[in-house]
Amino acid sequence: MDKITLGMVGLGYWGPNLLRNFTQLDGCRMKTCCDLEEDTLKRLKAQYPDIETTSDYESLLNDAEIQAVVLAVSAVKHYELAKLAILHNKHVFVEKPLTLNVLHAEELVQLAQQNNVKLMVGHLMEYHPAVEKLKQMIQNHELGNIYYLYSQRVNLGRIRKDENALWSLAPHDISIIMYLLESEPIDVSARGQSYLQKGVEDVVFLNMVFPDKIMAHVQLSWLDPHKIRRTTIVGSEKMAVFDDMDPSEMIRVYNKGVTSGVGYGSFGESLSLRFGDVTIPYIKMVEPLRLECQHFIDCIKNNKQPRSDGIDGLRVVKVLRAAQESLDKGGIPVSLGDKP
Repeated sequence: MDKITLGMVGLGYWGPNLLRNFTQLDGCRMKTCCDLEEDTLKRLKAQYPDIETTSDYESLLNDAEIQAVVLAVSAVKHYELAKLAILHNKHVFVEKPLTLNVLHAEELVQLAQQNNVKLMVGHLMEYHPAVEKLKQMIQNHELGNIYYLYSQRVNLGRIRKDENALWSLAPHDISIIMYLLESEPIDVSARGQSYLQKGVEDVVFLNMVFPDKIMAHVQLSWLDPHKIRRTTIVGSEKMAVFDDMDPSEMIRVYNKGVTSGVGYGSFGESLSLRFGDVTIPYIKMVEPLRLECQHFIDCIKNNKQPRSDGIDGLRVVKVLRAAQESLDKGGIPVSLGDKP
């Protein structure tokens, strides 16, 4: 099959990273980039002289040569621009979150199915080699039964005005946790505060309850002295920590736990702590964004469903919507089972 011809919309914060990766892949050709800022298009043309530029999205969509569209625009524009692309029979890669509305996400999933095009969401961390390693460990039962998980995604900046820390940061951790557990939460609760801008929560603490008594906690903030990207998984046999900020020791596995003995007078006396070795598995590191972009092209070429497809994106939006409802109601748990 010939190279997949792409068009791209949005060259702001994240767009240049996507552009760099797609232009370096052998299986595709970036034909046209679209942005409303003329200065941005001029800079792009200087760096990529072979790529056409436009500020007219309709002209990009009406180009019969373009088979797929990459959307790296503000989340408030995802639904509108993705829908137009699907209706023009283009495959769509859209950054996370898929939409800001569950009904809109459901509509995009349905439209993609009806028009027989691929809809893929930029849940980047699902393509991270370290996350893949953790998933293998869980599937192989190396950690035992999973008890709970918690993650931190905090930093000083980048502060947004059109979405809060929940919608901006949590899609990464929600997608990681559901991908690892292969499960959706039963209920969700969230508490947060707006310190810098009224009505835009800078700090959010998110809690999720999964089947089999598994709990997950996510700390989100763009108002923090540390830059932390860490996920901890506690199992009945071992515990694992994934630190995305430590390239040399991304995963540490702790052979620690609590064991039950026999022949004691009470249950409390039968429990003992177990301390073992700490191991650091080898991770063959490839840029996750490169793997994600390659996966999109491969799915188009081979007519396969993307790992982070529209349905995966919809699941994350449902959790975000329930968390926002809990946030608005002061932290009361919101059941996912009650949601359409």
